[in-house]
Amino acid sequence: MKILVVEDDLSLSDVVSFTLRRAGYEVVTAFDGLAALQLWKAHAPDLIVLDLNLPKLDGLAVCRQIRSQEQTPIIILSVRSGDEAVVKGLEWGADDYIVKPFSPNQLVARVRAVARRAGVAGAPTVLELAGLVFDRSRNELQRRAKESGRDAEPLRLTPLEAKLLETLMLNAGQVLSSDTLITAIWGAEGGDRMMLKQLVYRLRAKIDPDETAASLIETIPGVGYSLIEPA
Repeated sequence: MKILVVEDDLSLSDVVSFTLRRAGYEVVTAFDGLAALQLWKAHAPDLIVLDLNLPKLDGLAVCRQIRSQEQTPIIILSVRSGDEAVVKGLEWGADDYIVKPFSPNQLVARVRAVARRAGVAGAPTVLELAGLVFDRSRNELQRRAKESGRDAEPLRLTPLEAKLLETLMLNAGQVLSSDTLITAIWGAEGGDRMMLKQLVYRLRAKIDPDETAASLIETIPGVGYSLIEPA
Protein backbone atom coordinates (compact mmCIF):
# COMPACT_ATOMS: atom_id res chain seq x y z
CA MET A 1 0.00 0.00 0.00
CA LYS A 2 1.43 3.36 -1.07
CA ILE A 3 0.81 6.54 0.96
CA LEU A 4 1.46 10.11 -0.16
CA VAL A 5 2.51 12.29 2.79
CA VAL A 6 2.07 16.03 2.17
CA GLU A 7 3.64 18.12 4.94
CA ASP A 8 5.80 21.26 4.62
CA ASP A 9 7.38 20.86 8.07
CA LEU A 10 10.40 18.73 7.17
CA SER A 11 10.88 17.37 10.70
CA LEU A 12 7.24 16.32 11.02
CA SER A 13 7.29 14.90 7.49
CA ASP A 14 10.25 12.73 8.48
CA VAL A 15 8.46 11.51 11.63
CA VAL A 16 5.24 10.71 9.76
CA SER A 17 7.09 8.98 6.91
CA PHE A 18 9.23 6.92 9.29
CA THR A 19 6.16 5.91 11.32
CA LEU A 20 4.29 4.73 8.23
CA ARG A 21 7.30 2.89 6.77
CA ARG A 22 7.81 1.14 10.10
CA ALA A 23 4.16 0.05 9.90
CA GLY A 24 4.87 -1.53 6.52
CA TYR A 25 3.69 1.10 4.05
CA GLU A 26 5.46 2.53 1.02
CA VAL A 27 5.74 6.31 1.38
CA VAL A 28 6.08 9.17 -1.11
CA THR A 29 6.55 12.73 0.24
CA ALA A 30 5.62 16.19 -1.01
CA PHE A 31 6.27 19.53 0.69
CA ASP A 32 3.83 21.87 -1.06
CA GLY A 33 0.38 21.68 -2.63
CA LEU A 34 1.44 21.78 -6.27
CA ALA A 35 4.02 19.00 -5.76
CA ALA A 36 1.31 16.99 -3.98
CA LEU A 37 -0.92 17.06 -7.04
CA GLN A 38 1.98 16.17 -9.34
CA LEU A 39 3.02 13.20 -7.19
CA TRP A 40 -0.58 12.08 -6.78
CA LYS A 41 -0.92 11.84 -10.56
CA ALA A 42 2.50 10.23 -11.03
CA HIS A 43 2.29 7.62 -8.24
CA ALA A 44 -1.46 6.97 -7.84
CA PRO A 45 -1.17 6.46 -4.05
CA ASP A 46 -3.71 4.35 -2.18
CA LEU A 47 -4.10 6.96 0.55
CA ILE A 48 -3.03 10.56 1.24
CA VAL A 49 -1.98 12.15 4.54
CA LEU A 50 -2.45 15.88 3.91
CA ASP A 51 -1.47 18.95 5.91
CA LEU A 52 -3.74 21.99 5.52
CA ASN A 53 -1.20 24.81 5.78
CA LEU A 54 0.86 24.28 2.64
CA PRO A 55 2.83 26.68 0.43
CA LYS A 56 1.85 27.27 -3.23
CA LEU A 57 -1.55 25.59 -2.82
CA ASP A 58 -3.29 24.97 0.51
CA GLY A 59 -4.48 21.58 1.66
CA LEU A 60 -8.18 22.21 1.19
CA ALA A 61 -7.59 23.19 -2.45
CA VAL A 62 -5.53 20.03 -2.94
CA CYS A 63 -8.30 17.97 -1.35
CA ARG A 64 -10.93 19.59 -3.55
CA GLN A 65 -8.98 19.01 -6.79
CA ILE A 66 -8.33 15.36 -5.97
CA ARG A 67 -11.96 14.80 -4.98
CA SER A 68 -13.13 16.25 -8.29
CA GLN A 69 -11.34 13.41 -10.08
CA GLU A 70 -10.84 10.43 -7.75
CA GLN A 71 -11.97 8.95 -4.44
CA THR A 72 -8.45 8.41 -3.06
CA PRO A 73 -8.80 8.27 0.77
CA ILE A 74 -7.51 11.46 2.43
CA ILE A 75 -6.56 12.06 6.06
CA ILE A 76 -6.06 15.72 6.95
CA LEU A 77 -3.44 16.83 9.48
CA SER A 78 -3.95 20.26 11.04
CA VAL A 79 -3.31 22.39 14.10
CA ARG A 80 -6.85 23.74 13.66
CA SER A 81 -8.96 21.91 16.24
CA GLY A 82 -12.21 23.86 16.15
CA ASP A 83 -15.44 22.28 14.95
CA GLU A 84 -15.63 24.64 11.99
CA ALA A 85 -12.22 23.57 10.65
CA VAL A 86 -12.97 19.87 11.13
CA VAL A 87 -16.39 20.10 9.51
CA LYS A 88 -15.01 22.10 6.60
CA GLY A 89 -12.25 19.55 5.98
CA LEU A 90 -14.71 16.65 6.00
CA GLU A 91 -17.19 18.52 3.81
CA TRP A 92 -14.47 19.13 1.23
CA GLY A 93 -13.95 15.40 0.92
CA ALA A 94 -11.50 14.28 3.61
CA ASP A 95 -12.12 10.83 5.13
CA ASP A 96 -10.63 11.69 8.51
CA TYR A 97 -9.16 14.65 10.38
CA ILE A 98 -6.26 14.46 12.86
CA VAL A 99 -5.37 17.41 15.07
CA LYS A 100 -1.69 18.10 15.75
CA PRO A 101 0.10 17.07 17.88
CA PHE A 102 -0.75 13.38 17.57
CA SER A 103 0.90 10.12 18.54
CA PRO A 104 2.44 7.75 15.97
CA ASN A 105 0.13 4.96 17.17
CA GLN A 106 -2.91 7.17 16.59
CA LEU A 107 -1.76 7.97 13.05
CA VAL A 108 -1.23 4.32 12.13
CA ALA A 109 -4.58 3.34 13.65
CA ARG A 110 -6.37 6.06 11.67
CA VAL A 111 -4.61 5.04 8.44
CA ARG A 112 -5.62 1.42 8.94
CA ALA A 113 -9.22 2.36 9.72
CA VAL A 114 -9.59 4.64 6.67
CA ALA A 115 -7.91 2.08 4.40
CA ARG A 116 -10.19 -0.66 5.73
CA ARG A 117 -13.32 1.41 5.11
CA ALA A 118 -12.10 2.21 1.59
CA GLY A 119 -11.31 -1.43 0.84
CA VAL A 120 -7.60 -0.74 0.38
CA ALA A 121 -5.16 -3.57 1.12
CA GLY A 122 -3.19 -3.11 4.33
CA ALA A 123 0.49 -3.42 5.11
CA PRO A 124 2.11 -6.70 4.03
CA THR A 125 2.55 -9.40 6.66
CA VAL A 126 5.69 -10.79 5.02
CA LEU A 127 8.72 -8.63 4.22
CA GLU A 128 11.36 -9.91 1.78
CA LEU A 129 14.71 -8.28 1.07
CA ALA A 130 18.37 -9.20 0.69
CA GLY A 131 17.62 -12.91 0.86
CA LEU A 132 15.65 -12.48 4.07
CA VAL A 133 12.00 -13.47 4.38
CA PHE A 134 10.46 -12.10 7.57
CA ASP A 135 6.94 -13.07 8.64
CA ARG A 136 5.91 -10.25 10.97
CA SER A 137 2.81 -12.05 12.22
CA ARG A 138 4.91 -14.96 13.51
CA ASN A 139 8.25 -13.25 14.28
CA GLU A 140 9.76 -15.87 11.98
CA LEU A 141 12.81 -15.38 9.75
CA GLN A 142 13.94 -17.49 6.81
CA ARG A 143 17.05 -17.16 4.64
CA ARG A 144 16.65 -17.71 0.90
CA ALA A 145 19.19 -20.15 -0.52
CA LYS A 146 21.53 -18.71 -3.14
CA GLU A 147 22.89 -21.87 -4.76
CA SER A 148 21.72 -24.99 -2.97
CA GLY A 149 18.09 -24.58 -4.00
CA ARG A 150 16.98 -25.27 -0.43
CA ASP A 151 15.95 -22.50 1.93
CA ALA A 152 17.30 -22.53 5.46
CA GLU A 153 15.03 -23.65 8.26
CA PRO A 154 12.88 -20.81 9.70
CA LEU A 155 14.25 -19.11 12.81
CA ARG A 156 12.15 -17.69 15.61
CA LEU A 157 13.08 -14.14 16.62
CA THR A 158 12.52 -12.59 20.01
CA PRO A 159 10.10 -9.63 20.05
CA LEU A 160 13.00 -7.17 20.29
CA GLU A 161 14.93 -8.85 17.48
CA ALA A 162 11.78 -8.77 15.36
CA LYS A 163 11.27 -5.04 15.98
CA LEU A 164 14.87 -4.30 15.03
CA LEU A 165 14.75 -6.37 11.85
CA GLU A 166 11.37 -4.93 10.85
CA THR A 167 12.60 -1.35 11.28
CA LEU A 168 15.79 -2.02 9.29
CA MET A 169 13.97 -3.83 6.47
CA LEU A 170 11.34 -1.13 6.11
CA ASN A 171 14.12 1.46 5.84
CA ALA A 172 16.62 -0.62 3.84
CA GLY A 173 19.49 1.36 2.36
CA GLN A 174 18.93 4.24 4.80
CA VAL A 175 21.13 4.99 7.80
CA LEU A 176 19.07 4.97 10.99
CA SER A 177 20.55 6.71 14.00
CA SER A 178 20.97 4.81 17.23
CA ASP A 179 18.44 7.10 18.92
CA THR A 180 15.87 6.45 16.17
CA LEU A 181 16.27 2.70 16.55
CA ILE A 182 16.12 2.85 20.34
CA THR A 183 12.85 4.79 20.19
CA ALA A 184 11.39 2.41 17.58
CA ILE A 185 12.27 -0.69 19.63
CA TRP A 186 11.96 0.30 23.30
CA GLY A 187 10.15 3.63 23.26
CA ALA A 188 11.45 7.06 24.19
CA GLU A 189 12.83 6.04 27.60
CA GLY A 190 13.17 2.26 27.45
CA GLY A 191 16.61 1.48 26.01
CA ASP A 192 20.15 2.70 25.55
CA ARG A 193 23.02 2.36 23.08
CA MET A 194 24.63 -0.60 24.82
CA MET A 195 21.33 -2.51 24.76
CA LEU A 196 20.99 -1.68 21.06
CA LYS A 197 24.54 -2.83 20.35
CA GLN A 198 23.88 -6.16 22.07
CA LEU A 199 20.58 -6.57 20.20
CA VAL A 200 22.29 -5.92 16.84
CA TYR A 201 24.94 -8.51 17.75
CA ARG A 202 22.27 -11.16 18.48
CA LEU A 203 20.33 -10.42 15.30
CA ARG A 204 23.48 -10.52 13.19
CA ALA A 205 24.24 -13.99 14.53
CA LYS A 206 20.90 -15.15 13.13
CA ILE A 207 20.84 -13.42 9.75
CA ASP A 208 24.56 -13.79 8.92
CA PRO A 209 25.35 -17.51 9.14
CA ASP A 210 28.47 -17.09 6.99
CA GLU A 211 30.91 -15.33 9.31
CA THR A 212 33.39 -14.79 6.46
CA ALA A 213 30.95 -12.62 4.49
CA ALA A 214 30.08 -8.99 5.16
CA SER A 215 27.16 -8.50 7.53
CA LEU A 216 23.84 -7.39 6.09
CA ILE A 217 23.59 -4.94 9.00
CA GLU A 218 26.19 -2.25 8.47
CA THR A 219 27.50 -0.22 11.41
CA ILE A 220 27.93 3.49 10.67
CA PRO A 221 30.44 4.64 13.32
CA GLY A 222 29.14 7.44 15.47
CA VAL A 223 25.73 7.41 13.76
CA GLY A 224 23.84 4.12 13.80
CA TYR A 225 23.02 1.17 11.53
CA SER A 226 21.72 0.34 8.08
CA LEU A 227 20.45 -2.80 6.36
CA ILE A 228 22.40 -3.17 3.14
CA GLU A 229 20.05 -3.05 0.19
CA PRO A 230 21.10 -5.43 -2.61
CA ALA A 231 22.10 -3.87 -5.93
